[in-house]
Amino acid sequence: MRFGYQCEECEEAVWLAAPRSELQWLRSRRHVVREVQKHLSGGLDGWMDEGLVFLERHDGHSVVVVQGGR
Repeated sequence: MRFGYQCEECEEAVWLAAPRSELQWLRSRRHVVREVQKHLSGGLDGWMDEGLVFLERHDGHSVVVVQGGR
């Protein structure tokens, strides 16, 4: 199984290489991750960067964690 985010308003989705629990964590702690990102020289994991970009693009929309087949 793979997991990702889906915007309920736009119906756009992104599939990320992370388990459901980590996607839920990132969605609820986005502000903390952004702050940590400022202090990392090596950057975040790829799935975190992709997830943050998606969440920022859909800020103010209803975004849910979704599950899909491979």
